[in-house]
Amino acid sequence: MNFRGAARWVAIPLLCSFACQAQDFPSRPIRLIVPQAPGGGTDILGRNVAQKLGEQLRQPAIVENRTGAGSLVGTEYVAKAPADGYTLLVGGIFNIVMNKALIKNISYDPLRDFVPLGFTSAYPFVLLARPDLPVSNLAGLVKYAKERPGSLTYGSAGIGTLQHVWGTILFKSLGMDALHVPFKGAAAAHQEMMAGRLDLLFDNMSASKQYVQSGRLKGLAVSSAGRSGHLPDVPTVNEAGLVKFEGESWFGLFAPAATPAPVVETLRKALTGIVADPEFAARIERDGGRVLAIPPREQQRFMQEEIERWTKLVVQYQVTID
Repeated sequence: MNFRGAARWVAIPLLCSFACQAQDFPSRPIRLIVPQAPGGGTDILGRNVAQKLGEQLRQPAIVENRTGAGSLVGTEYVAKAPADGYTLLVGGIFNIVMNKALIKNISYDPLRDFVPLGFTSAYPFVLLARPDLPVSNLAGLVKYAKERPGSLTYGSAGIGTLQHVWGTILFKSLGMDALHVPFKGAAAAHQEMMAGRLDLLFDNMSASKQYVQSGRLKGLAVSSAGRSGHLPDVPTVNEAGLVKFEGESWFGLFAPAATPAPVVETLRKALTGIVADPEFAARIERDGGRVLAIPPREQQRFMQEEIERWTKLVVQYQVTID
């Protein structure tokens, strides 16, 4: 037997082995890697998805928090994990888009190293103001800020977070001169605002709506295309007619790029079932978000467009993490 013939006989069992493994998938528990700390919004969403994924696939889906360097450690871990469908990433705009936009020598490429399995949800942001700040809308805020250049502060959950990046883009586009104050988490920023020591915060609807609804903080604008049913009296940023700003913090589930197509198909089918589940959708809507159902053929393009869009704005408004 020549070398080519021998190689063919070796390759056939290997191909059969991969095909059989994919056909039997899943035959053991699946790990969902959350690259952020327990208790936060990403972690809570990840655990909701894990519960539903386990029900869909009839195998346990276990959340594992891998934190460090923002969200880089956990995200890189999945990028380098075996591409067998048993190690998945709970990701979103924060690590799929913003890390790529902000970090020059990033250790992974979102488009090359991951395959999207499905998107789950999207949440608008709310521009919050301390209760005693003498403004009631975005136009009033801009006028107040320009009359007192450099006097206003805006908080975030840390450098490089969406609160920091989107806040900087929004305020610079409005011509406002405001000082960024990073905190170790959004909860601390909320407390400082209610105490009157921090002026502004551009934060996720899920974390913000309770403060506006109770009157503890003012809601000046929301970042979605239309108003939110949770805060119907708060206009969109675009309604003010000053600048165009529209964005949602979205989430999804991702696998290493080389994951076999049959495994990807199984996982995508399960994700489709999850976002169509009325209980899951009701939970997302209760938190101030919406279910994000993007067909598989459009998922890669969605990621690419989001990376291009926000990278352009990060460069234009000189947002840095240094």
